[in-house]
Parts: sequence; C-alpha cells; structure tokens
Amino acid sequence: MPLDPDLAAFLELVEAGIANGAQPLHELSSAQARAQYDNSTLALDAEGMDVASAKSIVIPCRDGNQIDARLYIPAIPAHDGTLLPALLYFHGGGYCVGGLDSHDSLCRALSALTPCCVLSVAYRLAPEHKFPTAVDDAQDAYLWLLSNGSTCGIDTQRIAVGGDSAGGTLATGLTIAARDEGWLQPVLQVLLYPCTSAWQDTGSHSRLAQGYLLEALTLQWMFSNYLRNAEDRTDWRFAPLEVVDLSRLAPAFIALAEYDPLVDEGVAYADRLKAAGVSTQLKVYEGMTHDFARLGNIVNEAELVRKDISQALAKAFSSQLPEGEN
Repeated sequence: MPLDPDLAAFLELVEAGIANGAQPLHELSSAQARAQYDNSTLALDAEGMDVASAKSIVIPCRDGNQIDARLYIPAIPAHDGTLLPALLYFHGGGYCVGGLDSHDSLCRALSALTPCCVLSVAYRLAPEHKFPTAVDDAQDAYLWLLSNGSTCGIDTQRIAVGGDSAGGTLATGLTIAARDEGWLQPVLQVLLYPCTSAWQDTGSHSRLAQGYLLEALTLQWMFSNYLRNAEDRTDWRFAPLEVVDLSRLAPAFIALAEYDPLVDEGVAYADRLKAAGVSTQLKVYEGMTHDFARLGNIVNEAELVRKDISQALAKAFSSQLPEGEN
C-alpha cells in the first residue's frame, strides 16, 4: 500500500519545518526534546475519551525512589463490586521522552473501549537514568500491581501488559521476567511496534531511515542516551530477540506499521514467538508509520488500532473469568 495520503501530507509539513530551521529531537537537549514531544501531542492526537476517573498513583522502586503512575478506571454501570481487569501500560519515546500526558488519550481509549482499568507508568528516563533503570521500574510496577491491585478494585488474576515502541519492549520483557522469576504470567502482552533487535540493520531500517517520522538518527540518539555500553545492546532486556527461549510467555497481540523502520524486527519477533508456541496475533497496518496510534487527529487508523487492541484485551480478560461469568 502507498503511504496514507493524510499521513504523507503531515510528513511533508514536518520536513518543511525542518527545512525552515525546526530541529529534530536528536539535535535537542533532553529537556527540549521532552517538551517538544509532549507539546506535539496536543496537535497530533485526539481528545481523550471519558473515563470514570484518572487517579495519580505513586509506586515505590527497589532503589528507594518512587515513580508516578496514572490509574484510569472505566465508566461502566455499577455491577455487584466485581473486580475489574487491568492493563499495565508503558509509553513509548525511546526511553528518553514521553510520559503520562503524551499517552493520556491512548490510555483513556483502551480503558473506555475494553473496558478495563489501565495503569500507565512514568518509568524513569535516560540519559539521567540509564539501562536497566526503565526495566527495573517496569518490573517494580508489575509487582506492585500484583500486590496492591485489589485495593484499587483490580482483579490481579486478570492483568495484561502493553506498550508502544520502547514501552512494548518493556512489556514483553516483563513476560520473560515473569516466566523466569516465577511471577504470575500476564493474560496478554500488547506490543505496538516494539523495539526488539540489538542492531538496526534490517531492510526496513535501511529503506525507511529518513522521512517516515521515526528517523534513524533519532533512534540512535535515544539508544546512545539509554545504554551504558556496547554490551547492553545484546542484553535481552533491551533486545528481546536475543532471548534463546521465548516459550511459555503470555499470548501476544502485535500491531506494526507498514512504513516503520521497526516493522521487520517486529515481524521477526512475532515469528519467534509463534515458533516457540506462543499464541500470537500479528497485524500490520498498511500505509502507517511509527507512532500512528497517537495520531488521532491525522489518521483514522489511530482509532482502529485502539479498537483492535481493546477487542484483544476484552477477549483475553473474558477467557480468565470463572465458568458462567463470561
């Protein structure tokens, strides 16, 4: 499929802005890059759907620090006090940018459409916090949710994990850690165009290196800020394709974009999961670029992928209900 025409027009505006002196993320300081990323959300993404509440949560970390999170509770009819399922969500941004506000619309939609609770986590960012801080924060958030979710009205036996881009890497890494550490395995892993490879040397990285929203230079800037050394690149917590055994993980819903440099490694990861016996649903959204799920004001597919994810979540949560409650 050709690039979506609305998306193509948007990318032309981006290129024109750079030609007129606007700076890409990799030429900015961390603070400037974060501000630009967050501010762009207001123009690019649709207004968030209504939920019953969005509560601020503070999660303790293993090193004595705390991270912020936001708990979305869907607006559903009162029913008998039954605990609700939850999606633990990690935002994208290459471990350097993004946060609770940049992904507010997406998380609200997933909460409202599924319906389920969504706990969005503001893990600590690089370069102030190098690898594996984000991984540790993600694991700490998962363990906190398992231990404390019931006090928030959450059924801790029905937890899914998900994320986009780097957040998708954190989400799938959680399923691997859960298997290896003996923690409860999530009921589903939702991976939106995840980073999975140690090296960005696929065909899609070559042919889509520039002009398709996620620039090759920006990606390497993010990774150089995040990683401590060359050895970190082959650590499976950064590059899950490096894992020898991907069996016995949560079922996966993987959403990729046709014009995303990450598409080839996303397909490779889906193939590895399937080969390991993990139930995996892969959908490549034609004509789309990286981060399209947050472009609600640009493309209709942003709404479509949110609906697709919500359907996958609802199915996974329903399958875990006791017989007679489905």
